[in-house]
Amino acid sequence: MTDILSIDMLALLLGIGAAAGFIDSIAGGGGLITLPALLAIGLTPAQALATNKLQSSFGSFTATMNFVRKGHLKFSEVWPMVLLTFAGAACGTTLIQNLEASFLIDIIPFLLLSVGLYFLFQPKIGVEDRQQRLGRWGFSILIGFSIGFYDGFFGPGTGSFFAIAFIALLGFNMLKATAHTKLLNFTSNITSLLFFILGGQVVWIVGFVMAMGQIIGGFIGSQMSMKHGTKLIRPLLVIISFAMTIKLVWSSPNHIIHQWISLLIG
Repeated sequence: MTDILSIDMLALLLGIGAAAGFIDSIAGGGGLITLPALLAIGLTPAQALATNKLQSSFGSFTATMNFVRKGHLKFSEVWPMVLLTFAGAACGTTLIQNLEASFLIDIIPFLLLSVGLYFLFQPKIGVEDRQQRLGRWGFSILIGFSIGFYDGFFGPGTGSFFAIAFIALLGFNMLKATAHTKLLNFTSNITSLLFFILGGQVVWIVGFVMAMGQIIGGFIGSQMSMKHGTKLIRPLLVIISFAMTIKLVWSSPNHIIHQWISLLIG
């Protein structure tokens, strides 16, 4: 723990938090940076997951409030989504402390790859609002609860999954989808954090240092999202979805895609 508390290490963690907060506020996927960093400094997997929820809660809260301040979010319209996301995340976080989540590594890369390809080959998607295909309560129950549960249980790609759901099912444009994604992301983050705190897994000094970076990155990223809209959000969603796919596959040598690639390259 002494090495973690050195000035150089804390400065590095602050920078990592800022970079992750910036990416998270636009396209999600900041966990690609923060989780490996937390594991690299010697935290156990449970401590890394718990501490990651602490620091990411600050980033998602900052981005959410910035979107609210600029009029892109109205709590009176989204409280059912928040309620069901909270319930889902609570169930997922409770379950992950008793079960092994590694089996999801075999499924999630295919879903993330699909998200990336969807945005890549649908250049007009999310440019403007489209027809709504599902009511708010139906969306809250189907998407809010299920993705909230997933984020509490495992997590990678949550932002991408929320964004595509808002666009495909509620017909939101890209900026509006990003704003609502940040709110539900914060809901699932803070819910998971509460349950991890009860389990005594949070490394507070690390989490708060990275949280300061998250606040900076989250504010800058949300400002850029509102300024540049689809031109910035869509490419980052594609890049982050593909990056998470590669990261999950390559970190699991037993994954079928990893085995195919290994055979091809010899």
